[in-house]
Amino acid sequence: MNASSALIERYFPELTTEQRGHFERLGTLYPEWNTKVNLISRTDIDGLYERHVLHSLGIAKVYDFPAGSRVVDMGTGGGFPGVPLAILFPGSRFHLIDSVGKKIAAVQGIVAELGLTNVTAEKVRSEQHKGTYDIIVSRAVAALPALIRSTRHLVRKGHGRLLCLKGGDLADEVMPVVEDLRVHPLADVFAGEFFASKKVVDVDL
Repeated sequence: MNASSALIERYFPELTTEQRGHFERLGTLYPEWNTKVNLISRTDIDGLYERHVLHSLGIAKVYDFPAGSRVVDMGTGGGFPGVPLAILFPGSRFHLIDSVGKKIAAVQGIVAELGLTNVTAEKVRSEQHKGTYDIIVSRAVAALPALIRSTRHLVRKGHGRLLCLKGGDLADEVMPVVEDLRVHPLADVFAGEFFASKKVVDVDL
């Protein structure tokens, strides 16, 4: 195990041998794919495990995905938070969507190389997507009110949940939201300056 993947096990000590192997492989796969498609800022690739993998898994510190859950990752980009969450929750099904075809092709390649059978990926805008899910996950792709408007149709009213990763002062974003929501600071669960202003916003839809 390398030091970076050990960071994940520090906060998630119950990982299976297979899960540890998947997380370890991310440290090789992402730099390789990043040379072909700009998935992560090239100045940020050294921070892959803290800034992307562990950050994505912050959602798991707020919500334990039940087996059989159908999850859509809206605006997945390079596969975050969907890929790390799919590794952690093999009993849930994850569909990763993004409007950028090159990024989706890269994510499909990463998923295939990992051998993840609970992940699919599709080039489509969220507004045009017709799937129905139990949970929406996302990482800072839009202001919260706009994010809710563009994804609400993906879950059944009164039975859905949005879990999104956000940073900074959220007062202006939260104020217009009429749905029940909770804001969970990641500084409460992860050490390090990077997480000082990071949060998970949990919204009932």
